[in-house]
Amino acid sequence: MARKAAYRKKRQNRTGMLLVTTVVLMMLVVVTIKSIELQGKKEAYELREAALQEEIDREMERTAEIEEYGKYTQTKKYVEEVAKDKLGLVYEGEIIFKDEK
Repeated sequence: MARKAAYRKKRQNRTGMLLVTTVVLMMLVVVTIKSIELQGKKEAYELREAALQEEIDREMERTAEIEEYGKYTQTKKYVEEVAKDKLGLVYEGEIIFKDEK
């Protein structure tokens, strides 16, 4: 009788260890798969971040150019250019030569 009980107990221990090992292996597989998915997402986010940073830099340069143009439009030189080019105005005594086409 003692021998049967010892055999049953040993068999239950093996079964329990097999079940625990199976569960641990399944968890390991799930964690590995999720880790790979997260690594892929991380790389995609890093690429997106780099693209957005590049876009921010371009927009900052564009903002600087617009500010410079705004300052330029407040100068006397700009006013003169617009008056000559668009309105056809000239200074008194100034002679304009035009090409014949």
